[in-house]
Amino acid sequence: MNVLQVLAAIAVVIFVVARQLRGEPLRGKRLILLPAILAVVGLTGLGKDGRHLTTTDLACLVISAVIAAGIGTAQGALLRLEPREGVLWARMPVYGLWLWLALVVSRVVMTVVAVALHAPVAGSSAPILMLLGLNRLGQAAVVTPRALASGVPFAPEKDGRPFDVRGALAGLLGGSGDPSAPGAEPPTHHPRPTASYHRPARDPLRDRGRRVRRGRR
Repeated sequence: MNVLQVLAAIAVVIFVVARQLRGEPLRGKRLILLPAILAVVGLTGLGKDGRHLTTTDLACLVISAVIAAGIGTAQGALLRLEPREGVLWARMPVYGLWLWLALVVSRVVMTVVAVALHAPVAGSSAPILMLLGLNRLGQAAVVTPRALASGVPFAPEKDGRPFDVRGALAGLLGGSGDPSAPGAEPPTHHPRPTASYHRPARDPLRDRGRRVRRGRR
């Protein structure tokens, strides 16, 4: 087992748990982008050091991923959101630690099962970062709609600018986004037609006929 991967995962869990129990401003990048990066880094690390994924490895990894993401959605539903100083704050109640314990226990159980089934990659420490990222993405899948529905803005990032969560989600899903969002293309306004557009063209022959009829009267 890679000791550095285990230590990195433990450090991330301790950091996240401490901030959640204390409460923190809800930032879009930390909620969405960082878990995605963590999951991608962990996924790309599965094939390093000459490791080859077997069918049993893939089956165990899929089951582990579903469990990790499912626990993440439960954590997202349990997370308390509240406005503070005009922005959203998130805090996990103390009994939310049981979900973290369930995540750790599930990983230990799946490791034992993978080793028993001769799935060396799934039974190693290689999937830990990927599963942790998927767990955080599961939480984000529940927290993000709740936060957007609250009408309270996300806390600004460290550079002082807010992260456009709606725009990022629209870009990922291939949508056009909100026209009122920053960077969206403004709607095109066409000028109203003036009276001259509706005025019929003058016909010299018709006007001459009218003058002749008037003269006969």
